[in-house]
Order: sequence, then structure tokens, then C-alpha cells
Amino acid sequence: MTLAVAAPVAAPRWIRSRWQDTALAWCWVPFAAAAMAIGGGSRLTALATGVFLLSGAHQPLTLALVYGDRSQFRVRPILFTVAPLVLALLVVTAIEVSVLALAIVGGLWNTEHTLMQRYGITRIHARKAGRSDRGRLELALLASWLVVVLSWAAADPRTPERVEQLGMTGTNGQAVETLASARPYALAGVALAGAVAAVFTARWFRCEMRSGFDAGAGYYGYLAGTAALFATAAIHPVAGFLGWVGSHAIEYFLIVHGSLGSRYRPEAESGAAVARAVNSRAGRTGAMAIYLAAVLAALVIAERGLDVRHYAVILFTVGGLHILYDGVIWKLRRPDVARSFGV
Repeated sequence: MTLAVAAPVAAPRWIRSRWQDTALAWCWVPFAAAAMAIGGGSRLTALATGVFLLSGAHQPLTLALVYGDRSQFRVRPILFTVAPLVLALLVVTAIEVSVLALAIVGGLWNTEHTLMQRYGITRIHARKAGRSDRGRLELALLASWLVVVLSWAAADPRTPERVEQLGMTGTNGQAVETLASARPYALAGVALAGAVAAVFTARWFRCEMRSGFDAGAGYYGYLAGTAALFATAAIHPVAGFLGWVGSHAIEYFLIVHGSLGSRYRPEAESGAAVARAVNSRAGRTGAMAIYLAAVLAALVIAERGLDVRHYAVILFTVGGLHILYDGVIWKLRRPDVARSFGV
């Protein structure tokens, strides 16, 4: 008698699905395309304002995930208790010393955070394909691409004019102008950054050739989308910048939306506030829509009703907590996080 042995079922290599992962990889395109189509003027300023509002709206979601679930809070209880007060005091002190320095540090920290999110999504795709290595090479690859774009922007004499097109005046405008003032150094840095990026790209490509490009369409599609975003930023910095900022928020909303469905299933009967919201009649999509509407309204009211200093304290404190907490609650080394992505 011959026994039929079923072939092992390969684990799905998509984080969610083919179309969702493809949309995630290219979600920067609408923002960049809109910026290119508009060109300049008040409509571009309005677009930039909308993108910045969307970016600000995704940040408090991290606080809801931490303080709305005791199991998350227990991961780092001291950090989650002390950090808000400490960070707020640091922001207040920084505003008194130099608002410009605060804006520059905040911008660089946020840039690193956005890069790490792209690296994290790249790692999820790699883990879905059974890869646990090459993480350092992938991070170096993405970081080198980003440095090339930043060096290029700093070396471009048209950068201050483009800042004006975005309507970034005041402290934010000064921060970017400070970057532009480093042009003499950036000119030399572009060549060096390009050479380093070429080396890491060649190393990555050689490793892929050796493994037969076996990481799956999701992995290569996401890297292709990231490379195209950086190329767009080099050609059209305004479009690339808005695509970078806008897609970061969209990615976060989509990743959280998917993770909520995996982590807070109805049968788990979790008592967490987040779980109750996800499993309510509105569902996770409705709950996130309500959250987004409420936070956008709060941002608009705060921007119009508070003076610049108080608004800056809230914005920088919440943004800093978002970046700090994300580094804790989304680590793939945590089994519950890995399970939520099926890796």
C-alpha cells in the first residue's frame, strides 16, 4: 500500500494580502503625485498642512495602545509612568533655550524613527519568508539611501525656495534652512554618501543572487517602493518629502489595524480598553475611524486655541512619546508581536 504524503504547506509570505501589501509599499504615491500636480502656491501649502495633520494624528495612537492595555503597560511600567513627565520637562526646557535646536533634534529623531518603521516592515517581510539574517545589511542599505537623499537636499541651492513652497515658516522653516546652510559640506558628502550606498546596494544584490531571490514578492515589492520614494525625493524633493511623511502615517494606521485584529480576538475575552473598542459594534475599522476623527478635531482646536509655546509642548511631547514607545511595543523579538504578524 502506498501512502500519499501531503506536501508541506508553505507559510504565506504576505503580511496581510497581496493587494494590501502592495498598497502599503506604494502608499506614498498619492501624496507625491498630488504635490507634483499642484506645483506650488496656496494649494501646495494646503496639501502640506493636511499631510502634517495626518502625521500628527497617528502619533497619539501609540499612547492609546500602551495606556489602553495593561499587558502592554506591564512590559515597561516604570518607563510608561515616568516618560511623559520627563519628556514634557525636557521639551519645556528646550523651548526656553532654543526652539530651533528642538526642531532640528525633533526632525532628525523623527526621520530616524520613520526609517526604522520602514526597516521594521522590511524585516517582517523577510521573516515571513523564513529569513532571520541580513537584518543589519538591510538597515545599512535603507540608511545609506536616506543619507544620499538628505545630502542631496542639503547640497541643492533651491532647497530654501522649496521650503517656502511648503509654507514651512517660522521654526520649521529655520530648521530646514539650517540644513541648507550646510551646503558646502553637503556637496562633498553627496559623493561619499553615494559611494557608500552603492557598496551596500551591491552587497545586498550579491546576497540575493546567492539565495536565488527567494524572499517573495512582498519583500521585493516593499523595497522597490522605498527605492522609488527615495528616487522621487532626489528628483522632486517636495513631492518626496510629503510622500515620506504621509506614507509613514498611513503605514502605521494599516499596520496597527491589522495587528489589532490578530491580537484582540473576541474569543480571547481581554478586558483591555483597546480590546473592547476593537470588538465593539463599530469594529476595529470603526474604532480607528472614530479615533482619527477625534484626534484631527483635537489638533485643529489646539492649533487655533493655544498659543505657540503650549501647542509646541504638546506636539513635541506626544511625538517623542510615540517614537520612544514604538521602539518598545513593536519589537519583533516579543512573541506576542511576532504572532500578530504571523512570524
